[in-house]
Amino acid sequence: MKQNLAGLSNVNVELTSRCNKNCWMCGRRKIEGSDKAIKYGDMDFNLVKKIAEQLPSNIIVQFHRDGESLLYPNLGKAIGLFNKQITNVVTNGKLLLEKFDEIVGNLDTMAISVFEGDTEQEEQYEIIKKFLAQKKDKKPFANIKLVGNVNPEKYQRLGVLVIKRLIHNPLGSFGYKKKEPIIPEVGVCLDFLRHLCINRQGEISVCVRFNLEGAGVIGDANKDSLLKVWNSPKRLKWLELHKQGKREQIPLCKKCQYWGVPNG
Repeated sequence: MKQNLAGLSNVNVELTSRCNKNCWMCGRRKIEGSDKAIKYGDMDFNLVKKIAEQLPSNIIVQFHRDGESLLYPNLGKAIGLFNKQITNVVTNGKLLLEKFDEIVGNLDTMAISVFEGDTEQEEQYEIIKKFLAQKKDKKPFANIKLVGNVNPEKYQRLGVLVIKRLIHNPLGSFGYKKKEPIIPEVGVCLDFLRHLCINRQGEISVCVRFNLEGAGVIGDANKDSLLKVWNSPKRLKWLELHKQGKREQIPLCKKCQYWGVPNG
């Protein structure tokens, strides 16, 4: 049977692993200085182009993983390579005004993350307000993502969609506060079924979950085609385990409590 990318609907392309914020609940920050620390840097632009050339139209492409996408030096050009896909950035918003011309009219959608207990929350709010006022009705369609216990009132007055998310353990998608994650009726992780994540070095993982040991890596975008990786024996074996209700036998999935359904 001819191989294809059937089922793939979302790809994360990590433009940079660098970040300009120090969030108290961030697992990346908690391992700095250890032998497991993230090697900060940017994705080679030629690799970004190579990935863009392989993707089908109208799937979602998000430009984040462990870093702050807006730090990427060629942000506007990178976004423009994916003009046949639905592009998205999840950002802390610090560079919204500085990168305004690279974002507005270019990116399709954007989520601005607001965290419980953030000491820069008021400064962030002013940046968001100015950005939205300058952007007016031009794309990207923006929403505010409130993570943890954040009062939504002033964000609702901005006239954009406000969504809520739970805080979980900084070292992975487990230990959620307040409520248990939602499990879909099919009993299979929806994220695994439809997702690939490519870090800035080109390592391809089955999802965007925080992955200290590289346990979810199934390929290398520098030398493997996405078609080959999506249909690889390793991924298909893991797919069968998910279908059999045996996700605990998969290294990355065994302690993960997320099932591909965001929970607010």
